Amino acid sequence: MADLIRDAPLGQLIRWVTKNKYLQYPEEKAGFKLPQPWQDMLDSPNALGDDESREHPSSSSSTAGDGDGRTQQQQQQQQQRQADREKNQAAAPEEDDGHLHRTRTAEDVAARLEADELHRLEKRQSIPIVPKRTKDGAILVDWYYSDDADDPHNWSNKKRLLVGVIICLYTFVVYTSSAIYTSSIAGIRAQWGVGSLTASLGLSLYVLGYGIGPLVFSPLSEIPRVGRSPVYAVTMFLFVVLSIPTAFAPNFAGLLVLRFLQGFFGSPCLASGGASLGDMYSLMALPYAMVAWVSAAYCGPALGPLLSGFAVPAEDWRWALYESVWASSPIFLAMLVSLPETSGPTILLRRARRLRKLTGNDRFMSQSEIDQRHMNVSAVALDALIKPMEITIKDPAVLFVQIYTAIIYAIYYSFFEVFPLVYPVDYHMNLGQVGLVFLCILVSCILGIAIYCGYLYFYMDPRVAKFGLPVQESRLLPALPAAFGPTIGLFLFAWTARASIHWIVPTIGITIYGATCFVVMQCIFIYVPLSYPQYAASLFAANDFFRSLLACVSILFAHPLFDNLGVAKGTSLLGGLSVIGIVGIWLLYYYGANLRARSKFAI
Repeated sequence: MADLIRDAPLGQLIRWVTKNKYLQYPEEKAGFKLPQPWQDMLDSPNALGDDESREHPSSSSSTAGDGDGRTQQQQQQQQQRQADREKNQAAAPEEDDGHLHRTRTAEDVAARLEADELHRLEKRQSIPIVPKRTKDGAILVDWYYSDDADDPHNWSNKKRLLVGVIICLYTFVVYTSSAIYTSSIAGIRAQWGVGSLTASLGLSLYVLGYGIGPLVFSPLSEIPRVGRSPVYAVTMFLFVVLSIPTAFAPNFAGLLVLRFLQGFFGSPCLASGGASLGDMYSLMALPYAMVAWVSAAYCGPALGPLLSGFAVPAEDWRWALYESVWASSPIFLAMLVSLPETSGPTILLRRARRLRKLTGNDRFMSQSEIDQRHMNVSAVALDALIKPMEITIKDPAVLFVQIYTAIIYAIYYSFFEVFPLVYPVDYHMNLGQVGLVFLCILVSCILGIAIYCGYLYFYMDPRVAKFGLPVQESRLLPALPAAFGPTIGLFLFAWTARASIHWIVPTIGITIYGATCFVVMQCIFIYVPLSYPQYAASLFAANDFFRSLLACVSILFAHPLFDNLGVAKGTSLLGGLSVIGIVGIWLLYYYGANLRARSKFAI
């Protein structure tokens, strides 16, 4: 628990205030000793790093065996592990001007899978990891042991679960705060005399804000000097602070500005949350973790009207915005105390700084410091900020995914705008009861989880264990039949949403739409980080921007769409547009590999 608090924002703040007197890392405590292989390398300034370890294995192995009580078998395993690492990277590392360059090959994902399995076995053995050395003598800071407690992949299941739950709740609250506003639209119109379309700007601008925000914050979270946790903590603090004046906004213009800023500062989790989960979980476990994160994002907009649907009629329209404050404040406090840094490069960069201070030797450097040693802060930030758009523009597969998911998301938000035109009018439901109808999205999410997890557990995982990791497009397999579901669900709703037909029938259409749409989105959200793992947060940021931008516009055009065409024809138009999704996912499945082959970013 002490390590959890130490690595969380509150612990880092305490360390800064006390000048690292409290909540110290092992390197800062009296009596700390470097693992023997590290000390050997430090004591041998003319050593050749990995080459020396191969030529004189007894130097490090026997010493480590004496100091750590390792058996001969464990020493052999360590030597074999080192040999395998050198074999896998034979073509990858090139030493030039002190830089250690790493190239990525088509086999990297398979190697990562094998590494995950090897790592799982070695965690129980605490095998020292021999550090590397660059041509100019820099010692590349890595994990000390195979079971190094600072490595997020070595965290206990309980710790990873706690961090994952906080990230999912964080995501849920931000998404919920968008749609929770819809229950207040009638009250806002009455107080300030604005039209329905104008009042909807409070929702659309919030969505626009959380689409633009990740373009700034998510790339920043990938800069090792910054990390993910500080970005989460600072922006969530601003989100909570801004939520208070939003609830007490004295005029409509001020409300719109504050709603946009709310979305903007609440946005980092919407893109970086998936990357944070990838920091902690292996390739086999990551899809299950992503299910939870996508579920939180998926259910948030749907359950917002339910949370405010009964309070607003009973009190007034501001209660929906009060609820946003009440929901976000505890999540911020939990993040402050219990959300540690998950980015491996950031953790190793901080370790390198501590080792330099401990030993007084500047040769200890992290990989990120080596990669960025000739770049100033502004150049690093600029590179991170332009990366999402650069990949999107230059990579055909990414551009295809961005446009496709944007269309799905726009239909998703447009569809919700029709609910108040059907259930209160045809079925005489009040605002709270209409909110209860949104529970079918929760039901559809549960169905989608069951379908997708069943596919992973009974089909994908056994095949991976038997044949190895397949091509990334195989992750899209469940989306092929599921892509037909949104069209079916939308047309079922369109032509059964009338007073003469029981309300359960169009609600079933919503459930079909929601469940299949969830499966499609889940497949895409796991396809992206597997294809572009080193740019996961940036790509989620770009994806969130495209989705949110089109969703922002769709909220505004949904009103005239249904006013002019009616519920049946308007929803049918959305159903027709969803056919693009059917064509799109099948094209991506069959031609995705060719598109990725043309990319310099994909693996």
